[in-house]
Amino acid sequence: MRSLLLALLASTSLMTFSDAQAADPAPNTEARTPLAELGKDDPYKWMEEIEGEKPLAWAKAENTRSLGVLQGDSRYAGLEGQALAILNAKDRVPGVSFAGDGTLRNFWQDADHVRGLWRATTLDSYRTATPAWETILDIDALAKAENANWVFKGAGCLPPDETRCLVTLSNGGKDAVTIREFDTRTKAFVPGGFVLPEGKQNVSWLDQDTLLVAREWEPGQVTQSGYPYVVKTLKRGQALAEAKELFRGTPEDVSASAYTLTDADGKVVAVLANRGVSFFEAETHLLTDKGAVKLPFPLKHSIQGYVAGQLVMSLEQDWPEKGFKTGDLISLDLAALKADPAKPAPVLVLRPTARQSVESVTTTRDKLVVGLLDNVTGAALAYSHGPKGWTSQKLALPANSTIGLGSASQKDDRLFVSVTGYLTPSTYWLADAASLKLEQVKASPARFDASTHVVEQFEATSKDGTKVPYFVVRPKGVKYDGQAPTLLYAYGGFQASMTPAYSGVMGKLWLERGGTYVVANIRGGGEFGPAWHNAGLKENRQRVYDDFFAVSQDLITRKITSPRRLGIMGGSNGGLLMGVALTQRPELYNAIVVQVPLFDMIRYTQIGAGASWVGEYGDPTIPSERAVIAKYDPYSNLKAGQKYPEVFIETSTKDDRVHPAHARKAAARLEELGYPVLYYENIDGGHAASANLAETARRQALEYVYLSKKLMD
Repeated sequence: MRSLLLALLASTSLMTFSDAQAADPAPNTEARTPLAELGKDDPYKWMEEIEGEKPLAWAKAENTRSLGVLQGDSRYAGLEGQALAILNAKDRVPGVSFAGDGTLRNFWQDADHVRGLWRATTLDSYRTATPAWETILDIDALAKAENANWVFKGAGCLPPDETRCLVTLSNGGKDAVTIREFDTRTKAFVPGGFVLPEGKQNVSWLDQDTLLVAREWEPGQVTQSGYPYVVKTLKRGQALAEAKELFRGTPEDVSASAYTLTDADGKVVAVLANRGVSFFEAETHLLTDKGAVKLPFPLKHSIQGYVAGQLVMSLEQDWPEKGFKTGDLISLDLAALKADPAKPAPVLVLRPTARQSVESVTTTRDKLVVGLLDNVTGAALAYSHGPKGWTSQKLALPANSTIGLGSASQKDDRLFVSVTGYLTPSTYWLADAASLKLEQVKASPARFDASTHVVEQFEATSKDGTKVPYFVVRPKGVKYDGQAPTLLYAYGGFQASMTPAYSGVMGKLWLERGGTYVVANIRGGGEFGPAWHNAGLKENRQRVYDDFFAVSQDLITRKITSPRRLGIMGGSNGGLLMGVALTQRPELYNAIVVQVPLFDMIRYTQIGAGASWVGEYGDPTIPSERAVIAKYDPYSNLKAGQKYPEVFIETSTKDDRVHPAHARKAAARLEELGYPVLYYENIDGGHAASANLAETARRQALEYVYLSKKLMD
């Protein structure tokens, strides 16, 4: 799950950053509360059985009631039709990726291909208005032939030619997947090829006859978060029981996995294992013939790639022994590291300023390309490595835009880059990181009339004095009288940056109908690097919510809108944000869309993949950490007699990441307290809450009907 922007940092926020960058505290030695004691008296624990007969019956009854209200609105059919037309439009620009066989590959869904086509074309054909596509795999046909509810989750292909691929298929959108070997030349699954049954698993190629596999090898052999911690090599023709163990973490970890570093010609230059000791902390181990060697890197680091003999990684914490800071992008000579793993000699690639953040990193054959956020404005830099270290040149892409690094070629130094904004349809460029040549190859058509709106940046002052930037997309002629129907969106977690992006559906169903749209760049995100994220972790979580309330209040103070006309929306971690807003500051809002939320934070580590997020929120089994969580936990803070707006809560039965019980229990508890609630549970869809474009259009139409009723009527 990233997007949104802005910012000038006051001295108070810089002081906050300094606090956040301090060394991690010593391990907590408090006596832990047994998990079974947490929420043991919750009358709705039965809703945690994902596909239990009773929870599903409850959800279906809620769907019938709520859909009757929302789909019965005279605007619903029109909004759904408009959303579906945009999502299924034949003139959408297909995003593509370079493949080693010289083709460009794409996954495409429309009204005729609901589940989708995995297909290929040539670059010359892609440049034309009507590319000639060759189908690799038809997911609709496969699902029909196998009588299965397949959702395509991508394919990992063996370099250098990438014609042998591991196709990942999900039943209804779950994170648990089935993996099957596929040949893009014969366009068929390989007879007798690799097949891995359903599970939460991480798989990559070691060579053409060997896989690196992390999965649940024996019943219950998963971490407390539900992910694998044992990595094995699986040879072609072997049964799973014959796989050889290569690396092992512990059940207390988040997960473990292994992967290869390859050069531009597909040769494996190193095999690495990742032991995720928490969501944000990981050990990197070099796997050798003599066993695993733990590399002496800071726990908060991310391996970004390999190019020009250099292992590139970013730091999410200081590395004082080497003189590096949180947010730095650094590199190490891989050959020297392998020769003496105990004595790494990293060098600096890029040190962002306080107003910058390394947003993305990719590699071509010989170049390192960095997507940089500078005051939440995108830039792309091409780096070369030579005897004197790293040198960079800037790609001359459109200014004041969000720039996304796409697929990069390993045969040369070309890569695809996207450029977008709130009112600017996305354009797609072919960039050469060596020559700096740029070619605009595609431009998305406009999906709504953007001429009526403008984009502005403001900042609000949070409770502790931190300046929090936000974007406002508003009608040009809006009167500052507090009457503008306004939708505020935010996320505020997991270092995910909220950057400006074009949404045809939002523009058509909200902006074109006179709505104002706002995105808040609150702490917890990554707009200003790891420090912006760290400032809202665990015991500092309330800062995230205070930032959001500050933006809400600033909109009201500026008379852009008023509580009567202000609605908010957020999903997953943003759904938790919505729950906190409901329970802490309900007087600020008249509509709240709670999407696939976290809600029961006392039991969250026992539900779905919740145990993996202790690094973000804290551990409720530790009394001092639970005391912090309890102050903002939406579920336990719901009370009778409050002026809560009627909320719209939505989730998916197949969401095995953020369990649907969070949404179910939120709705049930609100109803028990006597509050009106609208609830929709998509029976398929996974964490995205929609498994195909028709389901997406339905969900979006429901949301905008609700928002229209609450904010426009």
